[in-house]
Amino acid sequence: MPCFSNKQSMGINMNMASFSFFLLFLSFFHVADATVKIGVNYGRIANDLPAPGKVVELLKSQGINRVKLYDTDSAVLTALADSGINVVVALPNELLASTAADQSFADKWVQANISHYYPKTQIEAIAVGNEVFVDPKNTTKYLVPAMKNVYNSLVKLNLSSIKISSPIALSALQNSYPSSAGSFKQELIEPVMKPMLEFFRQTGSYLMVNIYPFFAYSANSKDIPLDYALFKENQGVVDSGNGLKYTSLMDAQADAVFAAMSALQYDDVKMVVTETGWPSMGDENEIGAGEENAASYNGNLVKRVLTGNGTPLRPKDPLNVFLFALFNENQKPGPTSERHYGLFYPNEQKVYNIPLPMETLNSGQSTPVSGNKTETPVSGGEVSKTSVGHTWCVANGNAGEEKLQAALDYACGEGGADCRAIQSGATCYNPNTLEAHASYALNSYYQKNGRGTGTCYFGGAAYVVTQPPMYGNCDFPTGN
Repeated sequence: MPCFSNKQSMGINMNMASFSFFLLFLSFFHVADATVKIGVNYGRIANDLPAPGKVVELLKSQGINRVKLYDTDSAVLTALADSGINVVVALPNELLASTAADQSFADKWVQANISHYYPKTQIEAIAVGNEVFVDPKNTTKYLVPAMKNVYNSLVKLNLSSIKISSPIALSALQNSYPSSAGSFKQELIEPVMKPMLEFFRQTGSYLMVNIYPFFAYSANSKDIPLDYALFKENQGVVDSGNGLKYTSLMDAQADAVFAAMSALQYDDVKMVVTETGWPSMGDENEIGAGEENAASYNGNLVKRVLTGNGTPLRPKDPLNVFLFALFNENQKPGPTSERHYGLFYPNEQKVYNIPLPMETLNSGQSTPVSGNKTETPVSGGEVSKTSVGHTWCVANGNAGEEKLQAALDYACGEGGADCRAIQSGATCYNPNTLEAHASYALNSYYQKNGRGTGTCYFGGAAYVVTQPPMYGNCDFPTGN
């Protein structure tokens, strides 16, 4: 059992919920609420998908308010109008050469595909090309000139608040392990990476990166622990170059990109993970593909992003992620996995049972780690039978001791939660851990406030579960 300070082991002394902890709690809530972002990629390489209007209804029903497209399809952009959903659109690779060569071409494209729909359709960014460096047509030389021309077009139309970027694959790195040795391929640095990062710096934009731990794990499953790839508990890996400890492969891969940017002196440019996911089915040689692992990866990723924590190298920059993808796409070429990254089947049923990204961010719901089962694991406790109609609030063990202590102090202090049961010798004192005590206190606050939206968040320090929490013999009240 972990050993805590006297204050932690006692649960809370009502007179010690200090103002400094209250300010700390508020800062956590503000940072996570303002900057933690999870969206979903809406690809359409399929012949059996719902009509765009139905897709927008699905997105809204699941609370998803960010979506990334791979084109500027008129029917899709029209359906997204007045939906409250923020949209990233794309200028396809095949238009890069024309856009780079002719400002008037860029002007016409922006007028027809951006200003025609904006602001009714809330376009927040334009992805100019997609993974251009691996495009067999060799369009890399057109990338930065095309981005600059599109930006010039936006400026003419007073739309420069729309960001310009371009997703790159991890294959743009020469080195990615250890993370501290991250570097871009030499042949990309002067022609494209430096001018592109400088463009991002000048326009206040960010680097888009597609990160798939699945690929690294599948190719190196003997060397990479599955739990490390799926955000599960593991011993972690210490970077020999900077001494930082990594407990997830995605964090390590993201920091390899940050290290590559730092080597070029662009530490101030931010990053968005524009694609990440795990396939629910694959070929025999695609080790790790399957529903259970897909549910674990996406569910645990959402829970990890919800904490508001950045990576070990950039701890103050919350992760900004788009899951891949909304649907299974039956016409995508390549191995079986390519057609099975979807969160949904084309009939709008979930492929596996996890709460979706913004649903979790908005209401704090838990993240099951098994495929089609509906069990809900409670951090620090056991899985119990479903109790229909009730919800509880529990501490997010991944949030870190500082956040949990701040949330505990606030709940039992200014928040007015009933924390008598976690005092020394009381019924819920055991187990004597910070997570158990915080769970009881945050649940008391949540129930006292009518289980309202946002009352089980605490800047990512808590989330809602649909199973009664089980910490020792402690009963958690429902408020009913």
